[in-house]
Amino acid sequence: MRPPWRDPRRSTREHEVVEYVTEQRSGAAEADGTATGPDPDARWLALLMHAAFFLLLGASLTRFLMRHPGEARTPWIIALSITLAVLYLLGPVLGSRPTPRRLTWLGVLVAVWMVLVVLAPSFAWCAVPLFYTGLRILPPRAALALVALLTAFVVAAQLRLATGFDPNLVLAPPAVAAVATAVFVHMQRQAVRQRELAARQRELIDDLLRTRRELAATERREGTLAERQRLSMEIHDTLAQGLSSQQMLLQAADRTWTADPDAARRHVRTATGIAERNLAEARRFVHDLAPADLAAGGGLEAALHALAARESAQAQGALTVRCHVEGTPHAPLPDRVQSALLRIAQGALANVREHADATAAGLTLTHLDDRVVLDIGDNGRGFTPEPGAPRATGTGGAGSTGGAGSTGGAASAVRGHGLPAIRARVHQLGGTLTIESAPGEGTVLSAEIPLTTAENPTRHPTEDPA
Repeated sequence: MRPPWRDPRRSTREHEVVEYVTEQRSGAAEADGTATGPDPDARWLALLMHAAFFLLLGASLTRFLMRHPGEARTPWIIALSITLAVLYLLGPVLGSRPTPRRLTWLGVLVAVWMVLVVLAPSFAWCAVPLFYTGLRILPPRAALALVALLTAFVVAAQLRLATGFDPNLVLAPPAVAAVATAVFVHMQRQAVRQRELAARQRELIDDLLRTRRELAATERREGTLAERQRLSMEIHDTLAQGLSSQQMLLQAADRTWTADPDAARRHVRTATGIAERNLAEARRFVHDLAPADLAAGGGLEAALHALAARESAQAQGALTVRCHVEGTPHAPLPDRVQSALLRIAQGALANVREHADATAAGLTLTHLDDRVVLDIGDNGRGFTPEPGAPRATGTGGAGSTGGAGSTGGAASAVRGHGLPAIRARVHQLGGTLTIESAPGEGTVLSAEIPLTTAENPTRHPTEDPA
């Protein structure tokens, strides 16, 4: 038998959930820059700005050498250009956080650039990569102040190169700086929001994984309890009842061994037959197979008739059990319904035999359009149902711990497992259990199973069926 928590469809669903969560977690890590390092977009933008800086620096130096060859300031321009390039190369080595060393480096870099712009205004175009560097390192207000300072130097440099006043040279650099700053700030805010979203997504994924683990653990516990309940009911309805019958037969054989050897041997043979039957039942319920009576063929009706005949034979005249079937089913009963009703009849008759002190009992199976009803009655001493206990409920009813024909006394409270097992079986099929009894008037136990619910039952094995 495959335990409930080993359902392959459930395993497939769990595998799909794990794969989905893994993909989402990887995506969140990549969005946050924690999977493979920094944000790829930011890295490509930095490389583009580095290339633009060196291209503008080279173009500015080339223009100066072409326009002003052999001037006295040329060595200074070349030396400052090399210094600026070397300083710029040191930036990535110092990291991206605004540490004191990083801020000092930025100040020296801007100062060298300003000196170059004063000596050669054509180097003003190197300001755009410096905008990006300042915005990355400095806090927002300090970055904006640096952008304004660099823009002023660019405007002044352009005016020095112009032969006359040109409004475009005054307005264009601030406009370019404003656009570049706005784009960068927008990208930076988008990156922050993306990181926050990724962090939130990781939290949700962690919650989903934790909830999934808790659900899996709960399902395993429910499966374990369901299997334990199944085994306990099967043991009670088969092995325990058989062992009880064997004990009584062997005790009777021991008492009559000397006085009536033939009767003693009959008791021993009957006990041997019960033992063989118990062995077959044990092998079948370990593998979650149908009861032996049903496996023999003939359906539920034949199994109930065989049960009645066997109980009467084992009682050897002390108890007569008859079976009656009313109606004809429109379709074969589901296997689980047949198994449950047979086990209910076995458990109820075992209680009659042990507790009721009855001489007659009857099994009545009634087929209706949308349900099937099994009644087990006896003419035993009966009992008084527990005060306040309902006589019929949708979850299996209530009554004495001893079941049909039980006295409800202390002995049955210790040994009685029959009625809880019957209630559990009825509950699993969505049926109703009714118990009617009174002292000296016998007991009638009625299990009504709706066929539409029994075909697709909703199982709650861990709930108290009472």
